[in-house]
Amino acid sequence: MKTLVIDAPAKINLCLHVLGRRQDGYHELAMAMQRIDLADRIEISLGNGRGVEVSCDGLELGDGENIASSAAHSFLAETQLQQRVRIQIDKQIPVAAGLGGGSSDAAAVLSGLNRLCGQPVSLVRLMELGAALGADVPFFLFERPAWATGTGTRLEALPPLPEVCYLVLNPGFAVSTDWVYQSLQLTKGGELANLPRFSVATTPELLAVLHNDLELVTASRHPEIGEMKDFMLTNGALGTLMSGSGASVFGVFPDADAAMTAKAAVPSGLCWKAFVARPI
Repeated sequence: MKTLVIDAPAKINLCLHVLGRRQDGYHELAMAMQRIDLADRIEISLGNGRGVEVSCDGLELGDGENIASSAAHSFLAETQLQQRVRIQIDKQIPVAAGLGGGSSDAAAVLSGLNRLCGQPVSLVRLMELGAALGADVPFFLFERPAWATGTGTRLEALPPLPEVCYLVLNPGFAVSTDWVYQSLQLTKGGELANLPRFSVATTPELLAVLHNDLELVTASRHPEIGEMKDFMLTNGALGTLMSGSGASVFGVFPDADAAMTAKAAVPSGLCWKAFVARPI
């Protein structure tokens, strides 16, 4: 049996603009996305037999299909391989937290199986398989900071981003992405051409683009979003934003020492989970 261990990093959205609702029911988006070094650890084994088995300590996956097993089945169907796949997930990224953990796990499974099998599938095709699993999966296969449009699957590489450090806070509860989008009130349709094409090469430029159209929706139900943002700013963050549909919030800090100092100040009586993370 061949085995590979691979990291599946989280992501943050430096900006997230919802331009409108598409005829297919999905939303037209424009986002700047960056991976961070908060990561799940994925162990993938390929051997004799058939079928896909996924396990994750501390997380009940149930008997149904999950995105990691779907990724494995998709790869096996694409390559017509008849082998057994075992996937063990060491979960570090909070679930349903706006950090893309499930999508990153799926991307790691696709990429890892491809490596174990000698790279029979091109990156372009892997990204197509990933897009069928979830809109964020191609971004994690892209492996670069990206400007994402459409449903999030059209990707354009961003130039190098500033060397800041992030503190990520998660309040300890999940948020339904479907609920957030269904609750979003679109007052007018946006146009991609009207969005400024920005440079984020410096920290002030990065801070200037921080924006999330979904934040007000999630914060209207969960006041913890505003409380975490206030905590960040009070404890040295240069800027702060909710990531994705929430409920995680990140703060931008000039360096790791500043982020660690803020992490140490997180009140012990709260259920907040705190992670210091560097951009990838």
